[in-house]
Amino acid sequence: MKTVLLTGATGFVGRTTIKHLLDRDFIVHAISSKLLERDQPNLFYHRADLLNPEEMTGLFEIVKPSHLLHFAWFVEHGKFWDAPENDNWVRASKNLFRTFIEAGGKRIVAAGTCAEYDWRAGGEKFSEIDSPVNPQFAYGKAKHALHLILQNYAREFGVSYAWGRIFFLFGTFEPPQRFIPSIIRSLLKDEEARTSHGEQIRDFMFVEDAGEAFVKLLDSNVNGAVNIANGSAMALKEIAEMIVDIIGKPDRLRLGALEAPVGEPPILAADTSRLENEVGFRTGTDLRPALEKTINWWKDRL
Repeated sequence: MKTVLLTGATGFVGRTTIKHLLDRDFIVHAISSKLLERDQPNLFYHRADLLNPEEMTGLFEIVKPSHLLHFAWFVEHGKFWDAPENDNWVRASKNLFRTFIEAGGKRIVAAGTCAEYDWRAGGEKFSEIDSPVNPQFAYGKAKHALHLILQNYAREFGVSYAWGRIFFLFGTFEPPQRFIPSIIRSLLKDEEARTSHGEQIRDFMFVEDAGEAFVKLLDSNVNGAVNIANGSAMALKEIAEMIVDIIGKPDRLRLGALEAPVGEPPILAADTSRLENEVGFRTGTDLRPALEKTINWWKDRL
C-alpha cells in the first residue's frame, strides 16, 4: 500500500494534487498549518507545524509514509524572494527528509524553482541537464541548497527522489497580486489593468496540470531535477490580451503603464523533455480554457 505525506496540502499547488493521489491509490495524509477540510476515504488531514521537529517526529511515528510530497514553504507574495524565512525552511525541510527516511520512507519528491537556474545565462530554454544553476535570489539559493541536501541523502541512505523545478503557474487560489489574477481582477472590477510593456517571454502552466505532473513524478522511478512547466512560452502582453478577449473591456488594459523590473530576463522558458519523455506527462489544458476557468473562479469571488 502506498502512503504519502503531503505538505502544503492547502496551498496553491498542494491542494491540486489530492485528487490525483487518490486516483493513483495513495493513502493521503495531508499536512497544513491552516484550517483543514474533513477527512474522506483514504484522505486524512493533520494540522501541524513543519518548523517544529518534535511535532513532525510524532506524526511520522503514527503515519509511517512510504512517499513524501513536499510543497510547504514561505511564499508570501512580494516577500519570499529575499526573506530570511527561506533559511528556516531549509532547516525544517532537511529535518523533514531525515525523519521520513528514519521512519522507513522510500521516495521523496519536493518542489524546487526555476529561480535556481542562472537567469543571466540566456538561451531559449532552461534544461535540467545542460543549463547552469546559479541562483541570484535568496529563495533560489535556499531551494538549490535543499536540492543538494536531498541529493546527498538519496545517495547516503538509498532512497529514491525527484526535484520538480516549477516555472510559472496560474489558476484558482493564486495570490491576487500576481500577474494573471491582477489583470483578471482589475477588468472584472472595471478598473485599469496596468502592466509593464509585456514583451517578457514566460512559460506559464495551469496549476491543476502542475499538480497532476507532480503526482505522476511521485509515482514514477524518475530521479533528479525535472522541470515542471508547459514547455511553450509566450509574451506577457499576449496573455493579457487573451484575458481581455475573454472578459472584454479592452480600453481598460494599460500595457506599458508600469516600469519593468531592472535586470528582468527577457525569456524564462523550460525544456520539458524529461517531464514528457521520462515521466510521461504532457500538459492537458490549453491556455485559453485554463484562463476561462480561472476567470470564472474569480467572478464567483468578486
